[in-house]
Amino acid sequence: MSKAKSSPQPTGNRLYLGIDLGTSRSAVCGSNGQRSWVSSYVGWPKDFVARKALGAPVLFGEQATKSRLSLNLHRPLEHGVIKEGGKDEEAVGLLVEHLISLAQPGEGQQIYATVGVPAESFKTNRIAIKRCLQDKVLALMVVSEPFAVAYGKDLLDNALVIDIGAGTIDWCIMHGTVPGDDDQRTVTTAGDHLDSQLHKALTDKFPKVSLNVNMARQFKESFSFVGDPPEPVVVDMPVDGKATKHDITAEMRQVCESIMPAVIETTAELISRFDPEYQDAVRRNIILAGGGSQIRGLARYIEREIGHYGPCKVKTVDDPLYSGAHGCLVLAKEMPTEYWEDSQERDEAAA
Repeated sequence: MSKAKSSPQPTGNRLYLGIDLGTSRSAVCGSNGQRSWVSSYVGWPKDFVARKALGAPVLFGEQATKSRLSLNLHRPLEHGVIKEGGKDEEAVGLLVEHLISLAQPGEGQQIYATVGVPAESFKTNRIAIKRCLQDKVLALMVVSEPFAVAYGKDLLDNALVIDIGAGTIDWCIMHGTVPGDDDQRTVTTAGDHLDSQLHKALTDKFPKVSLNVNMARQFKESFSFVGDPPEPVVVDMPVDGKATKHDITAEMRQVCESIMPAVIETTAELISRFDPEYQDAVRRNIILAGGGSQIRGLARYIEREIGHYGPCKVKTVDDPLYSGAHGCLVLAKEMPTEYWEDSQERDEAAA
C-alpha cells in the first residue's frame, strides 16, 4: 500500500471512490452510493470513417467489443500488469476516467480514490497508476486486491483471501496488520488461461466446430466446475453454420481442474510459512473472491485438499463483482490521512 510523507489538505466536498482494476472487468463504488462496472476494454476508431460511424473518439467495455472490427481494441490489464507507456497506459487512464464518470461526481467535488491491483504486481502498477491518475484525482492510494476484499469484509485477523480473476490468482493472509510482501502471492494461470485451454480442448476434440475464445469464455462462465459434475455440460456450437449440441463435460472438468494443483500448493505453502500457532485458525477462515470464485465445487475441493493439513473451512464472498471495489471504498473512507498521496506530491515525485 502506498504511503505518503504528507497528506492532501481538504478544500471542499470530498467524493471517496473504490476502484477495482481487473483484467476482465473493472468496477467502481462511490461514497455517494453509486456503483458500476465495465468490461476492461478500450478501443479507438481505426480511421475517420470508423470515427464518424461510431460517433465517439473512444469506446469502453461492451460497446468496444461489439464494435471491435472498427476499433484498435486494447485490453490493457492483461495478466494484471499495466504495460509502461504507449497505448496500454493511456487506455488505463481513460478507463479509470470512465469509471470515475460512472460514479457521477458532483460539481467541484474532490476525488479521493483507492485503487486495487494484483498482489505481486503492486509495486509496478502503483507507479503506472500514479501517472495515469495524476490529473484525475486529488488524492490516491493503491492497495492489493485481496487485501481490499479482506478489509471490506472486516477479515482483519487470521484470515486468507484467495482472489481468482481473469489475469491472476492472488492470495493475502491477514494477521491484524497491513500485509507485507511475504503475506501475499500471485500466479498468472487464472481465468484467461482457462479460456484458452478450453478453446484448445474443444477444437481438438471437435475439429469441425466453429469456435472462438470468447465463446469458450462464455461456456466457462456459465458451466465451470471442479470435482463431480452437478449435471452434464451440453452446449450449442456451430458446425457448417448449424447450431449443434455437444457434450463438453469432460473437457470442462479437465480444464478447470488444471489450475487446482497450483491453487492448493500455493495455499498450503503460504499457510505453512505463517506463525504455526495460528495456522489452524487461518485454515478455518479461507475466503474466495473474484469471478473465478463462482466455479462450482471450488470451495469443497479446496476444503478437501487443504483438509489433509488440518481442519479447513472455505467460504465465498456474496458479491464477487463488487467485493474488491467495495473494500477499496471502505479503505478510502477509513484510512488515516498519512497514507494518501496528493497530486502535488505525485508531481514532485515525477519531476
